[in-house]
Amino acid sequence: MTHTLDPDDWQAFRARARDMLETVLDEMESYREGPVWRHPDDLELPQISGKGGSTPDTALKSLLPFGVGNSHPRFFGWVHGAGTPSGLLADMVASTLNANCGGRNHAAIRVERAVIDWCLELFGLPETGSGLITTGTSMATLIGLKTARDVATAFTIGADGVRSGPELIGYASQGVHACFERAFDMLGLGKASLRKLPQDEMGRIRADALKAAIAEDREAGRQPFVVCATAGTVNRGAIDDLRAVGEIAKREGLWYHIDAAFAAALQLSDRHRGKLNGIELADSIGFDFHKWMQVNYDAGCVLIRDREHQLRAFSDRPDYLADAGRGIGSDLPWPVDLGPELSRGFRALKVWTQLIEHGPEKLGQVVDENIEQAGYLASKIETEPELDLLSYMGLNICCFRYVAEGLDEAALDTLNQELVIRLQEDGIAAPSTTRINGHLAIRVNITNHRTQLSDLDLLIDAVIEIGKKLS
Repeated sequence: MTHTLDPDDWQAFRARARDMLETVLDEMESYREGPVWRHPDDLELPQISGKGGSTPDTALKSLLPFGVGNSHPRFFGWVHGAGTPSGLLADMVASTLNANCGGRNHAAIRVERAVIDWCLELFGLPETGSGLITTGTSMATLIGLKTARDVATAFTIGADGVRSGPELIGYASQGVHACFERAFDMLGLGKASLRKLPQDEMGRIRADALKAAIAEDREAGRQPFVVCATAGTVNRGAIDDLRAVGEIAKREGLWYHIDAAFAAALQLSDRHRGKLNGIELADSIGFDFHKWMQVNYDAGCVLIRDREHQLRAFSDRPDYLADAGRGIGSDLPWPVDLGPELSRGFRALKVWTQLIEHGPEKLGQVVDENIEQAGYLASKIETEPELDLLSYMGLNICCFRYVAEGLDEAALDTLNQELVIRLQEDGIAAPSTTRINGHLAIRVNITNHRTQLSDLDLLIDAVIEIGKKLS
């Protein structure tokens, strides 16, 4: 007997699929309605059994109310994009193809190359550059820094290990994302080998501190190898002076990596593109499509200025992946030659369809509107005596707190923490928290094409109302 996992009755499966499609479209059409977030404790999952035989449709539908909330226009926590319904269509085709995008000669590889070529042009990198669609900027960072590490050691470190040669040192600001320390750890360099340097009053890495640290490490016999700039810090949205930092890296002969996880989308905006002046100097760039470019999760990207550097860092072909010259096993280089993964999904399709359907210009307009909305929020906060604006950098992140007379700093921190949790648990809005100059802040990030000014008015009214109750 031959066992197959295809439906016994394709007509019945078509009916199930149509019903599920209508259900998810209903959910998407009503993204603005209902609470931003629901606690998943109310979710009941069926048990996995050995025999199977039951359809998961009811269980699948039961998941829909219990997302993280980023599709809702009042999700302001962290930096999550809102996605688009058209991403559903791309995922349907990607699932149908079920393509392994680690390599071989097929349409999915051509689509990914087309997206990478567009990205290289967007950021002013040469045609001889390369890149990959990744799970996100964390993986992009790992790929970029491994390439930097291998270039700095003349590509001997892969065989000899980190025990050979001087200690490798990298530099970033104190506002650098946590994925950089993790990358240094995974690359065998150690978290302590990433020097976190002081920031100026704008939250940017200080050029004088960078130059001094490089000189100090060289004097001590260590080997500086990479400078990491940030285009959009998580806490405040600060953007390092990309040109000034890049010029230091070039003068010192160091690899220049830029973390543009969400602020890369500024390159789509005629009004705000200048904030990324100098990004074209990068040797590698990591960013996310699933943030401000609104592509459905997950879709990040790494770009490398010199394709040969990336190939030498990752390409290592066993016999079973040898170039066949023709047929399916041809069309080199493959994505596996440019990164650590041989098994990869077709993420590039939803990026490509987003760009084809909505276009870079419209996506840039969403960026402009979100920045205007954050400015509106900052202005509104300054008019409310109960609120204290802690940070606004002219981008899309605004940090503030509720203040009450008679409370010391510790009590204000506790109050604002509880206030944010109440907003989330009541489903009103979903900001997050951070610390600005030692104060616990309500952090509002706007990377959502569904957000309107009325959503910000509702947020402020709710913060004041809950704050008064708590204080």
